[in-house]
Amino acid sequence: MTLPLVLSPEVAAARRDGAPLVALESTIITHGMPWPQNVETAALVEETIRSAGAVPATIAIMAGRIHVGLTAAELEALGRMKDVAKLSRADLAACLARGGNGATTVAATMIAANLAGIAVFATGGVGGVHRGAETSYDVSADLPELGQTPVNVVAAGAKAILDLPKTFEYLETLGVPVIAFGQDAIPAFWSRDSGLRAPLRMDSAQDIAAAFRMRRTLGLPGGQLIVNPIPEADEIPAADLAPFIAEALAEAEARGIAAKEVTPFLLQRLFELTGGRSLTANIALVLNNARLGAAIARALAA
Repeated sequence: MTLPLVLSPEVAAARRDGAPLVALESTIITHGMPWPQNVETAALVEETIRSAGAVPATIAIMAGRIHVGLTAAELEALGRMKDVAKLSRADLAACLARGGNGATTVAATMIAANLAGIAVFATGGVGGVHRGAETSYDVSADLPELGQTPVNVVAAGAKAILDLPKTFEYLETLGVPVIAFGQDAIPAFWSRDSGLRAPLRMDSAQDIAAAFRMRRTLGLPGGQLIVNPIPEADEIPAADLAPFIAEALAEAEARGIAAKEVTPFLLQRLFELTGGRSLTANIALVLNNARLGAAIARALAA
């Protein structure tokens, strides 16, 4: 069976010329922000990657095809769509087989990027082990995907609403390199310091690219998670966020919100509780990750 891949003209040209490519997910467009801010932010992230010397490849499922790179018209159409499925490894194939529309999570974006030959993916934050996972067993599919799919994922850490110690312990068990960029601490999404020490630190995109090449040479499966701290001017200190996270988690439990609905609910409540600061910080960290992703893609293409 032929792979259901559709490359945008920009991505196809980059593939042909050996230009650096950076994959982008689409759930931030369909589930993260309202229209038109979602499309405006996605376009800004893409332009940030171009300005940093690489080519953006936003990934989404449209009419049963994996679109790798979206035209301006496709991006606008995706931003206006209703009832778009939020896809991970478990339901990606079913959506494609039924000719549906879907936005890709970290796991699904990694799968699609790898199919398209793209080794770098910039996002906001990765999923992880949810608080209370010892009874709910709620662990994001993003983590095992990092253990098996060879893509460099640039993120501002795991989302601070998660159980961060368990998340990074899980990644260690899977053999996933967690590389803090430019500091010794693992960042916590909106905050620069989670209180956890990073197992690895690298200060250049060239070192990150060299480590990825060596993993491939050794035949090691999986990717690398590069945790890139939010710029200092844009962060929300962890101590300021803690009471808001506790309140949002309590509300989610009281309302019986579970599974895929937990993270969108918590992010929306934090937006409300922080007076919009969390969204402002989210945009800043995504742009920061896009710049680092472009630098790593350039180093890999060199």
